[in-house]
Amino acid sequence: MIEREEIYQGSVLRLIPSENYASPAVRKAVGSVLMNKYSEGYPKKRYYQGQKYIDQIEELCRQRAKKLFNVPYVNVQPLSGSPANLAVYFALVKPGDTVMGMSLPHGGHLTHGWKVSITGKWFKAVQYSVNKKTQLLDYEEIEKLAKEHKPELIWAGATAYPRLIDWKKFGEIADSIGAFFCADIAHIAGLIVAGVHPSPVPFAHLVTTTTHKTLRGPRGAMIMVTKKGLERDPDLPQKIDRAIFPGFQGGPHEHTIAGIAVTLKEASTVRFRKYGQQVVKNAKVLAEELKARGFNLVTDGTDNHLLLIDLRNKRIGGGKAAIRLEKAGIIVNKNTIPYDPNPPVNPSGIRLGTPAVTTRGMKEKEMKLIAKWIEETIEKRKKLIEIKKEVASLCRKFSIS
Repeated sequence: MIEREEIYQGSVLRLIPSENYASPAVRKAVGSVLMNKYSEGYPKKRYYQGQKYIDQIEELCRQRAKKLFNVPYVNVQPLSGSPANLAVYFALVKPGDTVMGMSLPHGGHLTHGWKVSITGKWFKAVQYSVNKKTQLLDYEEIEKLAKEHKPELIWAGATAYPRLIDWKKFGEIADSIGAFFCADIAHIAGLIVAGVHPSPVPFAHLVTTTTHKTLRGPRGAMIMVTKKGLERDPDLPQKIDRAIFPGFQGGPHEHTIAGIAVTLKEASTVRFRKYGQQVVKNAKVLAEELKARGFNLVTDGTDNHLLLIDLRNKRIGGGKAAIRLEKAGIIVNKNTIPYDPNPPVNPSGIRLGTPAVTTRGMKEKEMKLIAKWIEETIEKRKKLIEIKKEVASLCRKFSIS
């Protein structure tokens, strides 16, 4: 089944913006003998013997992360993005405290206080949204909500927001009410490293991120404490460490941490910067081509790696469209749009992005072709089996390593 999955990944266009291809070096590290180790604790402070090389690897990963993101402290042990965010709650607030984050149907994340998440059940969650007319973050409304509810913790970051985020404004809002500000850059970490999205580091107290998506690493996460965070609370690194272990986790996955270390080395290169720049170029071309073919894009375009398409004018739901595209070898996901009249199980939109196809080496020319296939698939202007053959032919020209 693994072999079949490998063939499948190489023969389809993976346009889900949270997916990517890790390099052979990253996969080698993750699949190494490091998976045989148990390493509860932190470097030089373990609860198991035999950690000489494990300590070196984890410390190398931390140092690379600190340098790459320009932060004074990093914890690289979170198993994924949600546990990383939960650790921030555990370190900074108590159940019942007020927190604030972006509404999930408007592009936020479950762990930013959405009602079905533990973060929406254990905390008093205030949710901000995008402007109904512009579909952009309404910073005046966010500031108004913050001053009214005075949350102890404010989250910024998104899973389905195609535009740049004004980290400085979020920092000013948090400072005005004495709140902690945590930026969740899971989707855009690679774009920040590449210099095509502004960094929240100068304005946030903490930054969380996954290590896959645009960063192209294994499925892990990091929590960063910024200089501003240290000035606010010098004990913040210790609080984060204790929240991860023993607060949420036992033994860290050191094979994954080794993969993250390799990822961070790769992300420090000029080649990676060019990759990030191409991701955005491709997304913009794909957006313009789809618009020219009559598709309605949320916010009318994109500044980053993803697009959100409102399919109501095409008279097809997001779920049905995603299934139809999969049959044509084009992989996207159904997604709610802001103020969606339909339920999440059958939303009005689809979400797609360019990180994975850009990793394969595809550029603007291929984005135009992909837009054409999406139109033909959605509007049934061509048999899906014919499109699938054309997709497979393109994929053979851009093999994955």
